[in-house]
Amino acid sequence: MKKIYKYAIEITDDQDIVMPVGAKILTVQNQNGVPCIWAMVDPNSEKENVHIRVHGTGHNVPDSDRLEYIGTFQMCGGSLVFHVFKVL
Repeated sequence: MKKIYKYAIEITDDQDIVMPVGAKILTVQNQNGVPCIWAMVDPNSEKENVHIRVHGTGHNVPDSDRLEYIGTFQMCGGSLVFHVFKVL
């Protein structure tokens, strides 16, 4: 049976998140000042590293053709806006 899990992420260019194989990323949002990704997962599946990239508005986005958009979140009352991608 699938469940929805939350994964806190850092505001850094590149990071890996350990998720069950086949996880379906649903959204990224700021929860109480912490950016988080929610994904539908099968907790019994083997785990894999999912490579995530975070870019601020106006920043360069290298290798954009290898990125799948997840979502956008805001920090500091909306003065900082970040866009989150899964690296394919």
